[in-house]
Amino acid sequence: MTIVFLARRFYPQVGGVEKHVLEIGKRLVKKGHKVIVITELEKNTNVDDYHLAYKSARLTGKVEGIEIFRINPGSENWFKKFRIWKELWWIKTLFVSADVIHCHDVFFWYLPFRFLFPTKKVYTTFHGYEGNLIPGKKAIFMHKLAEKFSQGNICVGDVLTKWYGTKPTFVTYGAVDRILIKQGLKSLKPDKDIIFIGRLEEETGILEYLKALSVLQTKSINLHLDVYGDGLLMTESLNYSKEHNLRVDFKGFVGSASEYIKNYEYVFCSRYLGILEAMALQKPVFTVYNNEIKKDYLQMTPFAKYISITGDSVLIGNAVSSYIEKKNLEVSRAYLWVKNETWEKMVNLYLRLWNIE
Repeated sequence: MTIVFLARRFYPQVGGVEKHVLEIGKRLVKKGHKVIVITELEKNTNVDDYHLAYKSARLTGKVEGIEIFRINPGSENWFKKFRIWKELWWIKTLFVSADVIHCHDVFFWYLPFRFLFPTKKVYTTFHGYEGNLIPGKKAIFMHKLAEKFSQGNICVGDVLTKWYGTKPTFVTYGAVDRILIKQGLKSLKPDKDIIFIGRLEEETGILEYLKALSVLQTKSINLHLDVYGDGLLMTESLNYSKEHNLRVDFKGFVGSASEYIKNYEYVFCSRYLGILEAMALQKPVFTVYNNEIKKDYLQMTPFAKYISITGDSVLIGNAVSSYIEKKNLEVSRAYLWVKNETWEKMVNLYLRLWNIE
């Protein structure tokens, strides 16, 4: 079978959707399927106007057996969608030869071709919500449009049903590598205190986590935090850490933070994949929300009772100090749940969605 994935970002860029598509794609290749990913051309963020740093469009490449076609959509403005459709028009033969088209959040990319190829099987994975925003009418409409014109969909989290009205064919919360699950059985003594995984944005709660370190200091608990990530709040985070004499090291982006989790006692993370990887390594997870949709994102999960979910820095600090004293998070039960959530299981979910044996 030939499967075409559409995704805005893909390897070597780092993120949850990027990893999801890569892990699914490479396992489909091993099963004998041909996998093509159509994605945006990487941007050179070292250039002031990085859109000027685009190379020619329709560059191809290959990773883990996955064929990659990169399109050049240009700058971020109202006309971008038309440039995307133009770029896709030049490679529409990929759609013609595909047995399955699967959109990862970007169904609108394929929308004109849905009418051009009305019998082509097309599906969608809804990976989450719009950053730090409560969904507006436009976002809800686009989700419903994608649902309507797809033969089926996968929702990453039940939160999408509540906030977007999406009717999922299947619901998932992500997956973990079997290697992590095996590592989680080993009783390795961590030599570092806390790891933060995620972008340095309001939505991931980085400033609340830093403030929680100050709360812990008032309790005479002086823990060291390593931050793996970058983002708009990097400068503010650095300044806050210096002003409050916090023991924090900012490591920047890394390709796979899961390689580092095993070295830490506690995990600060508020996104599904990072949470699941920490659970697989039997680490206590402390999450934070800053609005109602993020609260539901965390609490409407089957593993909510195994992790700490709080709404501000004081509560995070209290949760950490309480765990240090009482070990009151069910880390072992979290492991028992997540050990069955493998990427192989996720691949089978996709094959069921597509009605492929």
